[in-house]
Amino acid sequence: MVYSALFWCDRKDSMSLLSQIKTPRDLRTMSIAQLEDLAGEIRAVIIDKVSRSGGHLAPNLGVVELTIAMHRVFDFAHDRLLFDVGHQCYPHKILTGRLDKFEMLRTSAGISGFPEPSESEYDLFRVGHAGTAISTAVGMARGDELMKTSYLPGVRPDGKRVVSLIGDASIVNGVAMEGLNNAGTLKRQMLVVLNDNGMSISKPQGAMAQYFDRVRVSHTYSDFKKGAKELLRHVPGGDYLKEAYHRMGEMTKAAIAEESWFEQFGLLTVGPIDGHDLPTLIEFLTEAQDIDRPMVLHVKTTKGKGLDIAEQDATKFHSPKAFRVERDEQLGCRVEMKASGRSFTAAFGDALVDLMERDERVVTATAAMADGTGVIRAIESFSDRSFDTGICESHAMDMMAGMAKCGLKPFFAVYSTFLQRAFDQAFQESALQGLPVRLCLDRAGLVGGDGAVHHGFCDIAILRTLPDAVLTAAIDEASLRASLEFMRTWEGGLSSVRYPRDNIDERFGEAPPFELGKARLLTPEFADLDTNTPDVAILAFGTPAVAASDAIDMLRNEYKVALYDARFAKPVDSTLLRELLERSIPILTLEDHSIIGGFGSAVLEAAQDLGFDASRVVRHGIPDHWIIQDSRAEQLKQVGLDADGIARMICHAYAPKEHAMFVAKAMESHHEPKPITDSTPAQG
Repeated sequence: MVYSALFWCDRKDSMSLLSQIKTPRDLRTMSIAQLEDLAGEIRAVIIDKVSRSGGHLAPNLGVVELTIAMHRVFDFAHDRLLFDVGHQCYPHKILTGRLDKFEMLRTSAGISGFPEPSESEYDLFRVGHAGTAISTAVGMARGDELMKTSYLPGVRPDGKRVVSLIGDASIVNGVAMEGLNNAGTLKRQMLVVLNDNGMSISKPQGAMAQYFDRVRVSHTYSDFKKGAKELLRHVPGGDYLKEAYHRMGEMTKAAIAEESWFEQFGLLTVGPIDGHDLPTLIEFLTEAQDIDRPMVLHVKTTKGKGLDIAEQDATKFHSPKAFRVERDEQLGCRVEMKASGRSFTAAFGDALVDLMERDERVVTATAAMADGTGVIRAIESFSDRSFDTGICESHAMDMMAGMAKCGLKPFFAVYSTFLQRAFDQAFQESALQGLPVRLCLDRAGLVGGDGAVHHGFCDIAILRTLPDAVLTAAIDEASLRASLEFMRTWEGGLSSVRYPRDNIDERFGEAPPFELGKARLLTPEFADLDTNTPDVAILAFGTPAVAASDAIDMLRNEYKVALYDARFAKPVDSTLLRELLERSIPILTLEDHSIIGGFGSAVLEAAQDLGFDASRVVRHGIPDHWIIQDSRAEQLKQVGLDADGIARMICHAYAPKEHAMFVAKAMESHHEPKPITDSTPAQG
């Protein structure tokens, strides 16, 4: 449901300045006062849109002035701008000609919530994972050098400059570390803008976060450098004074602050400076653009800037659902968010706490997604056994392996898309060692508005290559709890459970315990295949079982369909598969995963291993092309994993040749297909 309340924010009735921005070059014609007003207009647009549709709110509100300043100083139609993650790209999109499409943000008819090269020349990479911006910036810096198109003072003053924007949460990622290490070897301009908002999606973790905390509380060094620079502007001199200024800066830094961490990588470091002070930002960026060595500009910002409720709770408003705000002078502020049911994430969080209450050897970890994965409940209840590593999935996986080696039972909660960052560690330090690390894969399958960069569509494919790995999926809360209990007691090696970014449907009732490699029959009338033989058998891996149940109801008068909750993608239920194939029952596999390498592929392989003709096995999943942003419901409909799409696939599985043309027509007209007269399944 959506709660009705009055949305309020400080905004202008008109977007007079924003309407004047045709290209970012128009920013150069505006005064500082106008730019500050423009920042307010941009914030109003972002708040208004996200409050109605959801999206990344707090991180974008925090970089409005910084984005304006970067586009004012640099020409990113010519220069290079690389975003890290892309949570902070809304102001950039608004300033680069996409204001008219912003109303349709995160929809297939509009624009992506992340940088998207197909939308604009200003977006260079599709991004959505942390730590990549510095490395890709180094690559473009080296590429432009080789192509002789790079900025070079006195030689190519019109050459391309390179800027990467990265947050303090992403900078600790291992990929970012590798990028910094190599960036220091560059002999040309490259600017790393470090957006330090003191807040990752969850509370910052680790030594780097502590370092930034220490820097934040000391303005002395940056104030001294700025004052010294201002003084030297009015003093005649040449190289000697420049060198003296540098030496004063270095001595002061050594005297009043610890050595800059980034300068150990060979990067000149400036800041921290106020990321909401437009004159200062423009001044520092203007000077930085001509420095012909790699440099870090450390910028302090406030996540959620301009909306008090987002500033006060940046985690909650990092990527909120639609919300309304009601303000009352006496009652204060009340925020109501769109609510529509119980999510798998909430169910997992509760189930994990129950496991930890029953088994003191259960430990858990997350990679900066304490709220997003539901682990926050475990952290609050069992802080000594719950760990947030920050955005360091590879480290978290290895840490879990180390804890398993000590006899503990680790559960690593991670988004399916981010598991990809830790595959090598899952291979080397867990599976190869035979260590029972348990992976809890949230956001598996199609994820909705975040689009292609966040779809969890390949976890089965990459994990089932690992010997002895056990892969499960949950269809509802009871099934999720049963799978977690199975994993708690499984000591045979790596195991996983996947579940979507969706609400739970409880139609299937209580779930029996998981048994290794055994499916669960969801249509009890087909318990005896000899006395009641179905026309089609569906093996559903995970939540597609829910839509399949609806499809079966749609076709109840036309086809007899047995529905199984497959439960395991590795090992598949070979006993059930043999029973179905021996009776020549057509099989339809369903999965919210790539059609390549997923559950359906595992079934085909198992059928061949059993010595059967697998031609009557029809696979259905996410097709082999990129699925862009939209609601999850629309995405499932697009790929045919809704009830209508599955109903069409049932017809196809039953009679692939006879129904081919008719099914195509049914897809166009949305008419339900009729049964054929011959009850014998067609071969081929």
